[in-house]
Amino acid sequence: MTPRARFAIGLGVVAAGAALFGVVFRLSLGWMNQLLFHATTVVEGLARLPPAGRLLVPIAGAAVAGSILRLSGARPQGISNVMEAVALGRMGLSLRVTASRLGASWTAIAGGLSIGREGPLIEFGGSLGAAAGRRLGTSADETRILVAAGTTAGFAAAYNTPFAAVMFVLETIVGVAAPTLLVQVMVASVLATAITRTLVGAGPIYGQRAFGLASYVDLASFGALGVAGAIAAVGFKQVLAFFEGVAERSALSQPLQAIVGGALVGAIAIGVPEVGGNGYEPLNAILDVQPAVAWLALLMVAKVVATSGSVATGIPGGVFTPMLLVGAALGAIWAQTVGSWASPDATGGSFMLVGMAATTAASIHAPLTAAVMIFELSGDYPVVLPLLLATVVATSVSRALGSESVYDSELRKRGLTWEVTLEGRRLERRR
Repeated sequence: MTPRARFAIGLGVVAAGAALFGVVFRLSLGWMNQLLFHATTVVEGLARLPPAGRLLVPIAGAAVAGSILRLSGARPQGISNVMEAVALGRMGLSLRVTASRLGASWTAIAGGLSIGREGPLIEFGGSLGAAAGRRLGTSADETRILVAAGTTAGFAAAYNTPFAAVMFVLETIVGVAAPTLLVQVMVASVLATAITRTLVGAGPIYGQRAFGLASYVDLASFGALGVAGAIAAVGFKQVLAFFEGVAERSALSQPLQAIVGGALVGAIAIGVPEVGGNGYEPLNAILDVQPAVAWLALLMVAKVVATSGSVATGIPGGVFTPMLLVGAALGAIWAQTVGSWASPDATGGSFMLVGMAATTAASIHAPLTAAVMIFELSGDYPVVLPLLLATVVATSVSRALGSESVYDSELRKRGLTWEVTLEGRRLERRR
């Protein structure tokens, strides 16, 4: 078999494998919700439980997740490892480690902890790409491309957004749209999205709704919302850093650390069960019905604290989807306060979508990825201009405030600092 044929086979296997795994991951969580709660979602399940149940279920899920991590001895591994593999060719990604982390993440999400499922899916895709490269004996550069392609497929499977998946890898993982990478990651995105839509559905993950820009004058209000989104994202990252610092100084080991995080989520869920899970369900509810400002503010704070407490304890999971919920709540608050008099003709849904994009862009410093992703989720073209403006403003403000991307923060903790150049990501310093 020729090297080109081996690489083509690897690309197809990685894209299809990541997509199928994403489908199984999502469907199995739904099955577990039915088994444990007789409900379709974890939020609905937690809401049906008495206060004691809302406290104990996250604790139980965290205890099992922490025990898996403790017994497997799985080392920390995540999206920052994928970035290092693609940028430097350091293939430290292990499917065995990934499997243990996926088990812990799945258990924690099923138990209602506030983490996103996109993190495990992206990590699996990258690890599958590295494993395929080793198995097929592809070259170092081809293996790096397979890792990037797997990451793309994992993102596409998580959100059903093929364009945003490509942009995420090019803008966040690689740092620049490298021609040698573009075709392969686009192929992986198409394959993964086609499989996901065939098995799960073709509609946007957050449903088809009509949003748009009522007047170009409203762009000023959307730009200001970008500033607010940046401040919210910076606050989120600071709270997360605080909890991570507390966890690092703690003498507790797994599964005790995870149990503490589960207890925090459970305690919050007694009053606000919507903090459970990755935030998908309450996000849909906010987009359909605008709740009161006071409740939205409470949900924002509760989600930030619950997610920070969950992630800081070492349980694998993402903050991407929880950040989307925070942004949607911020946009809904903006629509009912500032937007109601500054932009009376703009729709509340538009502000919520822009809030989602702004907080995401400010958290990962990827404005184009955030704008394209929310556009794909909404399926409404007129909202593109507000999305682009708000994401650029949010990213710029976040950088001006000295806040780094959540992924760059992970790299810095591991002694790696990146500089993005026209040639891509370049290692700047090693401590």
